[in-house]
Amino acid sequence: MNKIRVAILGASGYSGEELLRLLLRHPGVEITCITSRQNAGEPVGKVFPRFAEAKLKFTAPDADAIAKQADVAFLALPHGTASEFAIPLLQAGLKILDISADFRLRDAAVYKKYYKEEHPAPALLKEAVYGLPERYRDAIRTARLIACPGCYPTSIILPAAAVLAAGLAEPDDIIACSLSGVSGAGRKVDLPYIFPECNESVRPYAVTGHRHLPEIEQELAAAAGIPAARFAMTFIPHLVPVNRGIHSTVILKPKPGVTLDQVTAAMQAAYADEPFVRLLGPGQLADTKHVTLTNFCEIGWTLDEHAGRLLLSSAEDNLTKGASGQAVQDLNILAGFDETTGLL
Repeated sequence: MNKIRVAILGASGYSGEELLRLLLRHPGVEITCITSRQNAGEPVGKVFPRFAEAKLKFTAPDADAIAKQADVAFLALPHGTASEFAIPLLQAGLKILDISADFRLRDAAVYKKYYKEEHPAPALLKEAVYGLPERYRDAIRTARLIACPGCYPTSIILPAAAVLAAGLAEPDDIIACSLSGVSGAGRKVDLPYIFPECNESVRPYAVTGHRHLPEIEQELAAAAGIPAARFAMTFIPHLVPVNRGIHSTVILKPKPGVTLDQVTAAMQAAYADEPFVRLLGPGQLADTKHVTLTNFCEIGWTLDEHAGRLLLSSAEDNLTKGASGQAVQDLNILAGFDETTGLL
């Protein structure tokens, strides 16, 4: 297996740490560069003692230097900052896997609405491939810019897209209620996320206008075959006192006469051969403890005949399938490796 030279920009955050965990054991990858402005010059083992044996040092991010050392760059950077590096690295011929939100939305006006600033590289939005392998695998194979999906969106899109694409549910009146571990907020010191504030506490936040909402609507509208501008849903995220993991319950209105067997058939048709989707079956519900530290998303479903609703239940690790693991899965597709390499 020919090794690909990889750079990780923003390697000192939680997503960067997860990339290190996965890529240090990946037989097809050589990590040649890890960047962090705050930790430049420090050995990786000082920031992450678990990786003390790795002969790597953090460097300050420099696009010209990175371009000489890598074939592929993972951008585990804040939105806006990712574009600053994506542009010159693409020009230098690197392939980009962006874990930020810079290239997930296809409409620059929607980006401005939710991120409150102009998109830094609107010309690249049409080129970027949304990095959800279960829906865009063929496009990922030939992409040079991959927009890795958000954690909440992955947990909602995977279960809901299957039934919407099969025409089994109405594309309106959809509610997604999601619960995320605290690592989803990033590796930072901020009052709402310190232990005494979030322990023994479950609370919703950003119940209107969450930045992941347009990404979810964009992809579910595509699955339903309608314009994104006509798609509107309710997304209610919660913070729960666990380190990692997301659970989402998606509530849809089934079309008249839809049966549980039809939902099961749609899930099987969409995901039976997918290496990282675990179908639990009808009447079964997902549990984060079964997927943490893995790249799996598990999905269960049931019909609530009393209320006339279809209930979808999913669980994933927000740092793995919801971020860095999915990015490695995309790399495997892009590079022609077995899709599970470094992930099982």
